[in-house]
Amino acid sequence: MSHLYLDESLDLSSVAPGAIVELTGDEARHAVTVSRVRAGERIAIGDGRGILVHGVVASTGPRELALEAAEVVVAEASSPRITLVQALAKGDRDELAVQAATELGVDAVVPWAAARSVSRWEGQKAEKGRQRWAAIVREAVKQSIRPWLPSVAAVSATSGLTAALEGNRMLLLEPTATTTLTGLRPDGRDLALVVGPEGGIAPAELERLVAAGAEPVRLGGSVLRTSTAGPAAIAVLNATLGRW
Repeated sequence: MSHLYLDESLDLSSVAPGAIVELTGDEARHAVTVSRVRAGERIAIGDGRGILVHGVVASTGPRELALEAAEVVVAEASSPRITLVQALAKGDRDELAVQAATELGVDAVVPWAAARSVSRWEGQKAEKGRQRWAAIVREAVKQSIRPWLPSVAAVSATSGLTAALEGNRMLLLEPTATTTLTGLRPDGRDLALVVGPEGGIAPAELERLVAAGAEPVRLGGSVLRTSTAGPAAIAVLNATLGRW
């Protein structure tokens, strides 16, 4: 299996089999000095916008790598899209959720400062947190060899979720809901999965989001951790939407 390296600055739209693609900078340095990629090995280079170039490494340098393209894969963006709205959580539980969700095919991530979130992103910490999640998403894309790199939005309070998710069908993962996620019937709209923190979504937040049109849904009879609820729901949606 090819290893994937990403360079969002590359224009791969006109690459054809036989062409040489040059990877430079930190990503090339990592490939050559950390992963010890050598000439003759098969890897893939992606732009994060739907194009993967598979091929054989022709040459390497300290901060450069040349790939001879053997196959160019162009993937259309998913439709409908799935956005994970992940509540900030203590420890690394929110990060585990983001990593697994990316591997499972989520299209965008929105960090949510829920009322019951123990972790708080305030001031400079807000952008640092977003960058941390973006780095986790990027590495998960490379590990799973995905053509598209999901976006990571700025942290949102509950009051800003409705505007941030305008046009999406909001699904609240709520253990007490009467509607099951497996019974969901897609209606063509993009989907946004809203996952609460430890202790769940606060009643006032639940009422506010439902009033804005969100639909409470449950996964089953058990209560999942915030780190597993989102990925489990994405797996269900992948089957429902025919992705799997």
